Amino acid sequence: MGGQPRIEGRRISVVQIVEWVNEDGLAPETVATEFDLDMADVYRALAYYYDNVESMTEWRERRDRRVRESRAAQPSPDSFSETV
Repeated sequence: MGGQPRIEGRRISVVQIVEWVNEDGLAPETVATEFDLDMADVYRALAYYYDNVESMTEWRERRDRRVRESRAAQPSPDSFSETV
């Protein structure tokens, strides 16, 4: 995951946990159940985020920039001509 802080042994990042709880409105218990995580892992991820807000914000910005760049590099549907 590019060195991004994550749940140990999983491909679930601290930022993902925070987004699910804070932006998607999922309860920490729901996140734990839906993603087969220990409740302690969810709360550790939230605590880590709030202990390191500045670096976590940088991770989010890097990820968002990579997503935008990747989308911009994809051909648009209009660039394909349909041949029959």
